[in-house]
Amino acid sequence: MAIISLKNAEIVQSNRVILKNVNFDINAGDFVFFVGKTGSGKSSLLQTLYGDLWLERGTGTIAEFQLEKVVRNDLPFLRRKLGIVFQDFQLLTDRNVGENLIFFLKAVDWVDNSKIKSRIDEVLEKVKLHDSLSKMPYQLSGGEQQRVAIARALLNNPEILIADEPTGNLDPEVGDEILKTFHEINKEGKVVLMATHNYDHILKYGGRIFKCENQEVTEVVMQQN
Repeated sequence: MAIISLKNAEIVQSNRVILKNVNFDINAGDFVFFVGKTGSGKSSLLQTLYGDLWLERGTGTIAEFQLEKVVRNDLPFLRRKLGIVFQDFQLLTDRNVGENLIFFLKAVDWVDNSKIKSRIDEVLEKVKLHDSLSKMPYQLSGGEQQRVAIARALLNNPEILIADEPTGNLDPEVGDEILKTFHEINKEGKVVLMATHNYDHILKYGGRIFKCENQEVTEVVMQQN
């Protein structure tokens, strides 16, 4: 059974159709790349999946939520089942790594301080930043800040990880390390959706590919050498 499904969906932003007749199913364990030029609709598609844009036409399901029926009060519950990673990290610059992660967990109703500490230790170990708990964001490199953002996305043990150009602000070597981290997460059974314009990542790691172009979304099958 598909964990994400869109049927005859239109992706709309500011009353303008960005993508039309979008149809796909994504299954548990899939690693999916959304590719296309800037402005082709990759980010708008992801925004629709996590409820930042409304699905006004067609039907969609993600983590058992019906996107065409979601109301504003549903969004916090939907997003607790998702982990979202942005290109620009979106860390709170006035508090250290640990405080950033504590803030997130308390926002989703974690109250047991010992469980909070244990979970933070787990996710920082996973992204290889276990010694950065007390560092401020400005003390971290861009790659390290993105690893903190990935750790934050994993805190609530989401079913699905959504990453919108997560390596866009990073140099190629650091970006490759971030991709490796996402693939390690995917091997644990989580669905990973990633918008990217970097085909090198796809060639190196593989995955399902959906191309956004001319208001359409088409699955691309890579030729094997």
